[in-house]
Amino acid sequence: MQKAIKNILFINFGGLGDEILFLPAIISVKKEFPDCKITLALEKRSSGITELTDIIDETLFADIKGKHKYFEMLKLLFKIWSKNFDIVVASGSNKFISIFLFGTFIPQRIGYNTGRLSKFLLTNAVDLNKNQYASKMYHDLVRSVTNINTEIAELSVERKPIEPDTILIHPGVSLMSIKKGMIKTVPANIWAEVIIKLSDNGKKVILIGGPDDKETVTTIQHIVPDEKYINLYGKTKNVRELAEEISKAEKFLCSDSAPLHIAAALGTKTYAIFGSTDDKKLIPENGVVTPIKANCSCPLRPCLWEKRQTTCETLECLNLTSDEIVEKISTI
Repeated sequence: MQKAIKNILFINFGGLGDEILFLPAIISVKKEFPDCKITLALEKRSSGITELTDIIDETLFADIKGKHKYFEMLKLLFKIWSKNFDIVVASGSNKFISIFLFGTFIPQRIGYNTGRLSKFLLTNAVDLNKNQYASKMYHDLVRSVTNINTEIAELSVERKPIEPDTILIHPGVSLMSIKKGMIKTVPANIWAEVIIKLSDNGKKVILIGGPDDKETVTTIQHIVPDEKYINLYGKTKNVRELAEEISKAEKFLCSDSAPLHIAAALGTKTYAIFGSTDDKKLIPENGVVTPIKANCSCPLRPCLWEKRQTTCETLECLNLTSDEIVEKISTI
């Protein structure tokens, strides 16, 4: 059967961070079938994943978050029908996924077990275990296809020499999460205080970010004197250049966002602020990433996604001071 596998489709709709977490599953299958063609169906906003890896041969895009998501899925089906895939592997726990996969007519259809219908429509309905690191959760999907286990994404990014005493800071989160009411980081004034204190401690502080971070970075620029930091905001042209800057830093400070997963894959010593999300599901167990969390007594924490679809108004879980953040970075 292995010799017949020539064309494999992966489907994963989510942000760039989610695509990075999904990548180890793709890598393991590629190692099992090195001559196969890999196609990834994803959202356009996550196209940066192709700048981080060279194992994806083709991408298919669908705007499933827009007003015409069903039309988009139909268009995707037409594209899939023309490709002659041998296997399709899809993430997502929506019951519609198994129906969609059945409609692809691909011989081997792998997805999560969402009930009796999925067991009938899929050739392999995999039990979904959310109580683990997300990459392991996605990797469960391909265990019937390969025994190879890739635990952390392997990125096709050139590692730069580490610059001593540098702390690279990426303060933002995706604009989409903010629009959806998912607040996952401390306010901009706290970030500004952190930069000043780290600089006063003799560290070379570098600020970086993309278009989604404009409001946060503008506030920081108004508060922090220019001589306290190096401003690389807007200087990186793409995700690959961002990854190269992360690889150069002795330490990296960020929020729960895509750059966290890039840093974890590169092995950069990383400190990530976590509030309402579960750090145990979003960071690997290799000691590279240290979560920074407030001393919070909220009984629902972590709440985002499984208990709430938006964060609460009090945001007790993000009640962190700049001193607490700086101390964490300095002592661990």
